[in-house]
Amino acid sequence: MLAEPDTYAGPPFRVPADTRVYAIGDIHGRIDLLGELHDRILNDSEGYPGRRVIVYLGDYIDRGPHSPAVLDAVRREPLNGFEHVCLKGNHEDHLLKFLDDPGDEIGIWLRNGGGETMVSYGVDAGAGRPAEVVRDDLVRALPPEHLSFMRTLPVYHDEGGYRFVHAGLRPGVPLSEQSDHDMIWIRDEFLDHPEPFEKRVVHGHTIRLAPEVSAVRIGIDTGAYMTGVLTSVVLEGADVRFLATAANFDSVI
Repeated sequence: MLAEPDTYAGPPFRVPADTRVYAIGDIHGRIDLLGELHDRILNDSEGYPGRRVIVYLGDYIDRGPHSPAVLDAVRREPLNGFEHVCLKGNHEDHLLKFLDDPGDEIGIWLRNGGGETMVSYGVDAGAGRPAEVVRDDLVRALPPEHLSFMRTLPVYHDEGGYRFVHAGLRPGVPLSEQSDHDMIWIRDEFLDHPEPFEKRVVHGHTIRLAPEVSAVRIGIDTGAYMTGVLTSVVLEGADVRFLATAANFDSVI
């Protein structure tokens, strides 16, 4: 049985008035779960008269079986009536680094789910094949629109009192000076930091059995590729609640 999300009872953080934001955690090639969660979001938002925003927190590829389908789904603005923001995750960064420097990156990427992406594009990354040959095969297999999409993804998005990133923020650094690398890759220094930033952070990147909610952050990576639970946080005014596949986190914070 899945845990319930942690709760937070401190001062409110708010999104802009007449706005509802849905942020979706790490999808990792699970197009089936993304379709189910999109349906839940559409049902949840039916009749809402204000501005509707959907923010994807990155990691569209790797680990799961259908990376190309997920990239197609998120880049094509799938939900009518929603503003649409896609952020870069560390797994998109892995792929791009592999294309730029295959010799150094192939082992790291394959050990972290890149093999499933190779298979999904019909590329043989079997042992003994030179990294440069595998890279060239992947370049030929990647639709140009997929590569352009991944190369041009932003690393953060702000809505009112919230900052949306893939991984987190560097403690002690103002929002305006945060590095792209930290917002895509940071982990323990951010997760262990007890003091709020200038904005509350919504992030993925670190798997938990249920969303984590504090004054500092809301973490929504529930390990979809292995648990079957893809999670969205829903932000409206000062309220926080959750939608998910296979489970519903319906707490209002």
